[in-house]
Amino acid sequence: MALNATIFGPEGRTLTDWERDFFRETQPLGFIVFARNIDNPDQLRRLTADLRDAVGRNAPILIDQEGGRVQRMRAPHWREYLPALDQMTNATDPMRAQWIRNRLIAAELHDVGIDVNCAPLADVVEDQTHPVLKNRLYGADVETVVTAARACADAFLAGGVLPVLKHIPGYGRAAVDSHKDLPRVDVSQAELDAHDFAPFKALNDIAMGMTAHIVFSDIDADAPATTSAKMMQVIRDDIGFDGLIMTDDLSMEALSGSVADRARASVRAGCDIVLHCNGEAEEMVAVAAAAGEMTEPAQTRANRALAQRKSPENVDIQGLEAELAALLG
Repeated sequence: MALNATIFGPEGRTLTDWERDFFRETQPLGFIVFARNIDNPDQLRRLTADLRDAVGRNAPILIDQEGGRVQRMRAPHWREYLPALDQMTNATDPMRAQWIRNRLIAAELHDVGIDVNCAPLADVVEDQTHPVLKNRLYGADVETVVTAARACADAFLAGGVLPVLKHIPGYGRAAVDSHKDLPRVDVSQAELDAHDFAPFKALNDIAMGMTAHIVFSDIDADAPATTSAKMMQVIRDDIGFDGLIMTDDLSMEALSGSVADRARASVRAGCDIVLHCNGEAEEMVAVAAAAGEMTEPAQTRANRALAQRKSPENVDIQGLEAELAALLG
């Protein structure tokens, strides 16, 4: 079956008849859910089942459930977590706490039919890192970031959830919010290779990744990584990432042109999949047409990633909760 090179977010908590027909006809690779789609566990299980039923296959369903400020599933039905950087700072054993936190998140996701989480983040904290990102990160040096990101990814996989490495090739130097404007970085490629890109190179075996909407002027002064063929070549060849690459949300204002223009430019640059999140019907139609069918290499990467889905390993959830609480004092 030919799949469309898209991941879409539905509009609400239940599928409309139009969405069912559109998803069945278009066959996006998968779906992503947000807070607007979520009420309670039973409702969310129905929605994830209906999304898969609409396309007639076990499509991947994604979420941004980092914990802290970026978590779509919240109390009273799900646990609340500290921002990642705060937990890394406060825990007596930061890496063990990182693994436990994300193993608990994976259990919550798997329980409601979500099998892909948009984490870990391998961006490095800088003095200028924008507040929208800073406390979501894990540390200010490459070794800490790599170790914590690996713990996160391993915890997800143990819980039956696929990790998505983000934001390739590095967003830590962004001093503006890419939801609203286009960040630019004006340091040399040599410095980027040694610092910003280094965590992603160390983690390049993770099977799925998400781009950063950010310009690295020494490599391509004219386009953000998402739509830059030069940057995609760096990601593939220099960083060595051969996993499935999806864009960050096409609706973010760091990108220019219509959503169709953005989708077309992303695929042309070398992204395997485009991510469209806001659930607006007219935009989804335009994005699907512009993205087109997945290429054969993209489908191969997707198959390789999805083959890693497995049943969760047995674990004592209450024991892990108690251990995390102790680690956090």
